[in-house]
Amino acid sequence: MFPVPWCDALEIAPAKDNKITLTVTGNSVDGPVEKNLCYRAWMLLAETYHIPPVQIHLHKVIPSGAGLGGGSSDASFTLKMLNSMFKLNLDNEILRKLAVQLGMDCPFFVENVPALSTGRGEFLQPVPLSLDGMHLAIVKPEVHVSTAAAFTGIRPVYRENSIAEFAMLPVKDWKNSLRNDFETTVFDLYPEIEEIKNRLCRKGAIYSAMSGSGSAVFALFSRDPGNLDFTNCKIFQSLLGSHP
Repeated sequence: MFPVPWCDALEIAPAKDNKITLTVTGNSVDGPVEKNLCYRAWMLLAETYHIPPVQIHLHKVIPSGAGLGGGSSDASFTLKMLNSMFKLNLDNEILRKLAVQLGMDCPFFVENVPALSTGRGEFLQPVPLSLDGMHLAIVKPEVHVSTAAAFTGIRPVYRENSIAEFAMLPVKDWKNSLRNDFETTVFDLYPEIEEIKNRLCRKGAIYSAMSGSGSAVFALFSRDPGNLDFTNCKIFQSLLGSHP
């Protein structure tokens, strides 16, 4: 897992009328407020450390259902902000244990540095990976991939070397070593996602893969690929530098 600078915006302020509120702007978020991970993060700390109600405003920029961990990052940063706001002095180990109660991807965003995620996502091994100077592109089509369908069809491939070892190879060698096992199933169900990956490679990407169980596809370039034209897709491009 690798942090990228495609971010939501989160604001937390003292509550009015001693009542927890959560407002969301930007991309729409399905479900009731009480199910939102930011709300659940406050509830977890309120029950455990008795913090008072707050006003939370979330501006959603990261697309949902993309395999990008947008909701998980919002949950973890809510924990971190509340920890600071109320001077709870919780260290990262405690924050990770709290975060995993909200979702298996959430602990990653506590440290927010490159890491190998194992188990169901709760075990993290930092990886000294730098992609500074690489150009990143993420393309998210208007396709929702069923997580259940992606997991049902997956056939993991045994590899003698760990992903962490492969990640230490030059990026140009990743295409021969690093593979997202979800792609076989998901590409059969949604060939338009495979076509996005192929187009990014034809554009000169050194490496490209689907993110998680999709539907976003990311690509790494050694130089600026220029404007990428994908119809009905959300596109993010950035020059990678220090970690966000």
